[in-house]
Amino acid sequence: MAGGEAAAPLLEKKTAVYREGCPGCAVERRKTLNPGVPYKEFFHIWTIILVSCLPISSLFPFLYFMIRDLHIAKTVEDIGFYAGFVGASYMLGRTLTSTAWGMVADRIGRKPVIVLGIFSVFLFSALFGLSVHYWMAISTRFLLGSLNGIIGPIRAYAIEVCRPEHHAIALSLVSTAWAIGLIVGPTIGGYLAQPTEKYPKLFPVDSLFGRFPYFLPCLCISVFSFPVLISCIWLPIFSLWAESGRKYGGLSFSSEDVGQVLAITGVSILVYQTFIFPRIIRVLGPINTSRVAISMSMVLLFTYAPITHLSRPWSSIAVNIASILKNNFLITIVTSSFILQNNSVTQDQRATANSLATTLMSFCKTFAPAGAGIVFSWAQKRQHVFFFPGDQMLFFLLAVVELVGLVWTFKPFLVVPDQFASN
Repeated sequence: MAGGEAAAPLLEKKTAVYREGCPGCAVERRKTLNPGVPYKEFFHIWTIILVSCLPISSLFPFLYFMIRDLHIAKTVEDIGFYAGFVGASYMLGRTLTSTAWGMVADRIGRKPVIVLGIFSVFLFSALFGLSVHYWMAISTRFLLGSLNGIIGPIRAYAIEVCRPEHHAIALSLVSTAWAIGLIVGPTIGGYLAQPTEKYPKLFPVDSLFGRFPYFLPCLCISVFSFPVLISCIWLPIFSLWAESGRKYGGLSFSSEDVGQVLAITGVSILVYQTFIFPRIIRVLGPINTSRVAISMSMVLLFTYAPITHLSRPWSSIAVNIASILKNNFLITIVTSSFILQNNSVTQDQRATANSLATTLMSFCKTFAPAGAGIVFSWAQKRQHVFFFPGDQMLFFLLAVVELVGLVWTFKPFLVVPDQFASN
């Protein structure tokens, strides 16, 4: 054997080949040359996720009052029943189309799907605010959910624009962007709904916003989504319980109160996801982190019902603390699942896998608001029974659902990617 041949390594590292005009090649070249965190791309992801989140989170503070003002329900029980179906309509639309949008994103690219999703937010958010009939509200929410296929492709995009060592940060930032939506959305919905009552000097009763009292927050979301749409050229029950009266086991919160609680919760999630969650994942891994979060969340659920017996301001303080803990547990579970999910498939299947997960999640969320509305309505009628009276039954059933989720984190239900097998 010649000396030159003997000196050659057994395994040679292949040189990457980049083709001119290939967007994917450009991204791979940038990742090779710049090992740092891609802050510019992450910021773009933040704004896109924020646009996708706002139509959902802004609805919570005023949905109860909107159903009441549409004159289709008079009692608390009926309002909860009808409000649940409005919330479910969005998730039903997302359930039916998310997997298809993921497949489209894998076939023709992430950008067209993201652009269409943002445009649907721009259009249907405004139309929802102009709803004068119950079926118009449901229809616009359903169309918004059907055409908003952002979540799956943007998770795939978050993984693809950074190096493997930054994947946990990338998916954590997706959740952080959602947390920002939980800050901004409830604030918009809580403080801008019914503006003629809250700010009569700025918004006269005979103005457009007097006729459509919930149009202003929806219009603000549409206005915000427009520059995000242009930039792409270069590219959850709680409120019903809180707003119902104390005699029904609720807290008698106003839309501003609910918006404030959700905004404070969003701030906590932002801080937690940015500074705490990545360190927990490094120590425990995504599977054990999920198990701990689910277990603690189940315990926390049983503290909600006793809060109704507290007077102000203690009830507000207790609700803020419980909401902060509950949502941080939830976001921990979700982000850990994102990490497992995105490392279980190849790149050419990633958007489809994320969108399939979004489909399944949306399928559950389709039934969750309607089911919660029905259970909430039923719970109001059993305030004095012996076994889990009133809303205690609602929180008990939620704990049972979380118990099922905990069981599914163990074998043989969970198939663990090789890199997490030791956790």
